[in-house]
Amino acid sequence: MKVLLIIVSILLIAIILLQSGKAEGASNIISGGNDALFKNRKERGGELFISYATMFLGIAFFVLCVIL
Repeated sequence: MKVLLIIVSILLIAIILLQSGKAEGASNIISGGNDALFKNRKERGGELFISYATMFLGIAFFVLCVIL
């Protein structure tokens, strides 16, 4: 069971590092950037898969932690 938790942890770290930066608010405050055009952009293809994989691995990590 602990080996499965380690595997899920490593996969979760890897998939989080693959995600594109969505929280760019702090840099926009400093530089005054305007990303209003791309604010409501929907995820497609690879981004959607990575989002679902992150959600699934996060839930699996939480469940394994509660069980252990």
